[in-house]
Amino acid sequence: MPDQPLADPTADLDLAGLHTSLEDPALASMTFLNEVTGRHPKALSFAPGRPTEESFDVEAVHRYLRRFCDHLATDRGHTPEEVRRTLCQYGRTSGIVHELIARQLEADEGLRTEPESIVVTVGCQEAMYLVLRALRRDEHDVVLAVSPTYVGLTGAARLVDMPVLPVASGRTGIDLADLTAQVRGARERGLRPRACYLVPDFANPSGLSLDLATRGELLALAEREGILLLEDNPYGMFHDGSGRVPTLKALDTGRRVIHFGSFAKTVLPGARVGYVVADQRVGDGQGRVQGFAEHLSRIKSMVTVNTSPISQAVVGGALLENDFSLERATSRSRHVYQRNLAHVLRGLETRFGRCDSVSWNTPRGGFFIVVTVPFTVDDELLERSGRSFGVLWTPVSHFYDGKGGRNQIRLSCSSLDSTQVEEGLNRLANLFVDKGVLGVDTGTDSMPGCSSVSM
Repeated sequence: MPDQPLADPTADLDLAGLHTSLEDPALASMTFLNEVTGRHPKALSFAPGRPTEESFDVEAVHRYLRRFCDHLATDRGHTPEEVRRTLCQYGRTSGIVHELIARQLEADEGLRTEPESIVVTVGCQEAMYLVLRALRRDEHDVVLAVSPTYVGLTGAARLVDMPVLPVASGRTGIDLADLTAQVRGARERGLRPRACYLVPDFANPSGLSLDLATRGELLALAEREGILLLEDNPYGMFHDGSGRVPTLKALDTGRRVIHFGSFAKTVLPGARVGYVVADQRVGDGQGRVQGFAEHLSRIKSMVTVNTSPISQAVVGGALLENDFSLERATSRSRHVYQRNLAHVLRGLETRFGRCDSVSWNTPRGGFFIVVTVPFTVDDELLERSGRSFGVLWTPVSHFYDGKGGRNQIRLSCSSLDSTQVEEGLNRLANLFVDKGVLGVDTGTDSMPGCSSVSM
């Protein structure tokens, strides 16, 4: 039978005949957010959640490589030929620095995990894809996610044809009553809720964090309802120094938590190294039990084969140099982020502190602040902001699988210095003047009073 003619005679392929994710806004969002800064190179950008470049050092990369090679030779007893092979040849699918990551988790998180439960991935994004691919058996499987949600999780779910059900964040970072209702409602509709995704520390984009009590209640709920928790922890190291709350995985006694980690923010984004801790046991119904990590590794072998051994060596060398502590390795950058966060919060108060139509949250750490405004925020306004006012930010609507966040802006405080923060906020104020929120002459608000909402 001859092929059906294409709808567009100039096209080689018909979009309607390709995977539905290619038309999905989540995938378009990731591309848009990655590229918008490049389209406006002269604009000051509060848009990307990129780490500071103040600590980038090419010589450090070489030093980390040498340190890892010394570890292989001295601690592992490798011959020079074996060292070369480890760095330059195809490597173990699950990774070559899994033992070092296990030591880092114990040093920083008090989490003892078997190295074989760790799969080293090409960034955290691959880890999400592997887990969702494994959990999605058929069209009945769904994943839940605290809303607003990191768009990378939504996009990964689209690629494996897994619907994402939103869960309200509430005042504590997750509305446990809504989570329960969503799980039970899904089951009543014949669906299988497999897991709930969340960022418990300084979430992207909301900046919210779960307190210790909420973490305990969430773990109990997961046990009671029979779901997994997908914990993403890229920002946990960037606290204000007042003390860290244990990760969900560190509190997990029933293997309910699958933990995602990344070295993009803490060591080097260009290395593209992440990992997943998956210590769950998988039975085959015939008495044989294997680790979930082993199954994830099988999927990885058909996706990326293995994570670059050279990239892993850079990360491994950084861990060795810092006695396996990312808390120690990130002390300098943590100071930068705290300085920038405080600077942005002061700047918002100075410019919008008397306008009751503008409010913002005050996270204690991480990269992100959310500003709520009395006008519609969309990609068109963002493009205009970059073109006409020289400042970029992120519409929070990109993090909702629906109509949420239409009046909210995410500001990232991670990659600008103090001078750029000041100038960027001045440009943002000019945009607000143009939108009629601020007075033109005095810079004061045309509507009395403005509040800062603590979260």
